[in-house]
Amino acid sequence: MSFLLGGIDIGGTKCAAVLGASTGETVSILDKISFPTPSTPEEALVQLGDALEQLVHRNNAGTLQAIGISCGGPLSSKEGLVLSPPNLPGWDRIDVCTPFRNRFRVPVGLQNDANACGLAEWKWGAGRGSENMVFLTFGTGMGAGLILNGRLHAGANDMAGEVGHIRLAEDGPLGYGKYGSFEGFCSGGGIVRLAQKMVEDGKDVEKSTLLSIDKQIHELSAKDVFEAAHAGDELAMMVIHTVSKQLGRGLAILIDILNPDTIVIGSIYERQESMLAPLVMEELQREALPISLGVCQIVPSGLKDNVGDAASLSVALHEYEKQRK
Repeated sequence: MSFLLGGIDIGGTKCAAVLGASTGETVSILDKISFPTPSTPEEALVQLGDALEQLVHRNNAGTLQAIGISCGGPLSSKEGLVLSPPNLPGWDRIDVCTPFRNRFRVPVGLQNDANACGLAEWKWGAGRGSENMVFLTFGTGMGAGLILNGRLHAGANDMAGEVGHIRLAEDGPLGYGKYGSFEGFCSGGGIVRLAQKMVEDGKDVEKSTLLSIDKQIHELSAKDVFEAAHAGDELAMMVIHTVSKQLGRGLAILIDILNPDTIVIGSIYERQESMLAPLVMEELQREALPISLGVCQIVPSGLKDNVGDAASLSVALHEYEKQRK
């Protein structure tokens, strides 16, 4: 028997309402409405409520059992507050749960986007069946959702999993406000900044196809860098070698400290596993404790491009299950 879940995704550039049906073990995404993020939080919450109501009515889906909200942090999952995320100016101590709770009369939960994706991969994706799992975003930024001893671990104030802030080297691309950070090396923007720095330093510039792309060097994307590396471009391959090495080092830290049985990596890793994985595993063999590495599998996202839509629905399921205990 399946039950109906509502999902709300609040982002800096766009918002979305998602409708899903879940048995607990599986999820089906039934419908979705997205739109540019309105200028005020009040307007955004009203539009999201209207969108969710529209989804329920046009799918003749029945009665919602719970609603989950995914949003960039910082936030307070206990109080249901969004606490001034850098990509959401004006969202200062905004209560995002109460409006949906009052309107739909169902349990409503809030989690940051990394935790939400972690829950989704744990419930329905590549981490299903794991007791100790780490989910890494590896997209625009680098964050983690942690499942420890079969439970979501959010920390004392929802700041657990901010792995992008870990410094991996004294010098390196800027990420999360810190040069040489995990996010600096292992994110879309970090990969581009690393390529730009190598060009500035004159490394194989004259040989690089990156400079023959119909773009300025500051307009390159991580996709451009990977495509050039797949084509054998030496500069691009140097960038990917560095990224892979630092990803391996970051994973080794997580494995040594948390002893997970599964690490699920999304976005860029999921699309570029064949290029990244061999070098990552070489570095892991050098850096991680063998007894811990031996019980940990490193896998790409199982939900792939659907992880964002499934994320808010997994928060709804998480809240639904909490209420039933």
